[in-house]
Amino acid sequence: MIILAAVMALALQASAPQTQPPSAWTWTLYEGDGPVVLANELPDTPNLKATLQCAPGSSVVELAVYDSTERSDAPPGFARLTSGAVTTTSEARIGRGGRVEVVLRTDHPLFAAFVGSGDIVVKTGDQALAIKVDRPHLAKLRRFADRCAG
Repeated sequence: MIILAAVMALALQASAPQTQPPSAWTWTLYEGDGPVVLANELPDTPNLKATLQCAPGSSVVELAVYDSTERSDAPPGFARLTSGAVTTTSEARIGRGGRVEVVLRTDHPLFAAFVGSGDIVVKTGDQALAIKVDRPHLAKLRRFADRCAG
């Protein structure tokens, strides 16, 4: 009887739909002797959604957004960046793996709007790539901005 119950339990467990755990994307702040990096990543994997990087005190931030569509053949050009009501343009570099890179100054109103809200959209051509820093991670974004400011 116990063996029959165990076999039935295993059969039910095997037939139950297998659900994947939700992605554990998080924002991580890396500080040290080199550049300061804020990364939206799956920890312990090479998977990235976005990175912000600067040399401490440089007032210049390189923002990279990783897109799943391959755009490495796209020519460089300009991107339109929007955060809240603030909009600007920046030269965009298109890298391998769909990476779009732009440079921002920490003293620009757009960067201040981004640090305040955690939201920024990078639009290149007809594609808009959004970055969202959720409320629990805004302190990391503010720390990043403080370390980068000149």
